[in-house]
Parts: sequence; structure tokens; C-alpha cells
Amino acid sequence: MHGTGAHRLLVVEDDPELSELLAETLVDEGYQVDRAPDGHRGLHLGLTRAYDVMVIDRVLPALDGLDLVTRLRSRAVPARTLMLTALAGVDDRIAGLDAGADDYLTKPFDLDELSARIRALCRRSADSTEALRVGKGLLDLSVRDAVLPDGTHVALSAREFELLRALAARPNAVHPRADLRRRVFDEAAAPSIVDTYVYYLRRKLGRTVVRTVHGLGYRLGTL
Repeated sequence: MHGTGAHRLLVVEDDPELSELLAETLVDEGYQVDRAPDGHRGLHLGLTRAYDVMVIDRVLPALDGLDLVTRLRSRAVPARTLMLTALAGVDDRIAGLDAGADDYLTKPFDLDELSARIRALCRRSADSTEALRVGKGLLDLSVRDAVLPDGTHVALSAREFELLRALAARPNAVHPRADLRRRVFDEAAAPSIVDTYVYYLRRKLGRTVVRTVHGLGYRLGTL
């Protein structure tokens, strides 16, 4: 396996056979993979879940791939993007890169080359992000500490850190409990596990660090 379970990918592709092939290939390499069949679903997932890399088809129903990347970038979504396209012209590649895509691969493509490009994007994603903003404080990814506005470091457990990172990666999104449980904890864990760890974070960092959105879930608060 070249990938790692720590890396989550989103594949936005309307061709069901190609989408399934890509997902199977990437899962076999150790990635966690979600799929979206159109641009609207891709936008929803991109705004509400944390991904390291998004593989996005250039021509999509509902919302074009260029528009999807532009909207994700306008909302400061940090995931790296690889655009797939049957349009091989230089102008088409430039349009994709100008929209905010990090890389561009023309169909038909070799799966090994796709995998290599995704690995490179995952490395770039990891290298470029050392901290996430939490209000006036930070989540230090290098040492897994929360950093209060006065500079104090607060050590977090592994699960506390992963939960706060999931929230901080999409600071404006409302995260349903079921999504947080699936992303941070074992799906077999009790449904109350998310509430328990929100309590732990609030006990360590203050009640404002995680906001409750009644009937929907949680969102990032402030330190």
C-alpha cells in the first residue's frame, strides 16, 4: 500500500463505472474514499467533510467541475484538487488551474500515474498545514496541542485531537454527530461517543470551543 488510512479522498465523477474503479483502486492503496456522482453532491461533501485530496471530473452534471473547484476555493477549503478531463487543450488545462485545481490529468489516464499524483498531493497537503485556526487560538498539528490565545499549550488525547481537527478543518460547517462518529471514531462505538468527547474538549478548553447546533450537530467554536 502506498496510501494511508489517515488520508481521506473525495472522488467526484458522474461515470459510475469509472467512479467505482477509482474508488476501488484508491481503497486498495489504503485511502478512505467517498464518492459523489455530480457537482452539487461534491460541493456538499467538500464543505461538510475534511478531505486531503479531491479528484474532480471536469464535466459534471448539476455543477461543472470548474465551478465546483472555484466554489470550494472561495470557501477556503484547503483540500488539494486533481482535475480529470477529456479536454486536452492547453487552454482547458489553464482554465482548470486558474480555477484553483492543483493538478490536471487528461483522460484516458494510467491508474499508476493517477496514484502517484495523489500521493504527491497528499504530501503537499501534509507539508503545507502545521496548524489550524480555532478562533484566536490554534490547533498545533505537529505536536497535537491546542494553543490558547495567551500561548499556553494544552495537551489533547488522540481522540480529542482528531475531533477538534475535524471541526477546525471546516470551521463554518455544521457537522452531524453521525459524520463525526464515522470520521473520528469506530462506527461500532456508541452514538453518544461524540457527545462524550465534546464534553472532554469543553472541560479542557472552555465551553465555547465547540458549539452545539440543536437538532443538527456541532460546529467549531472559539478558544
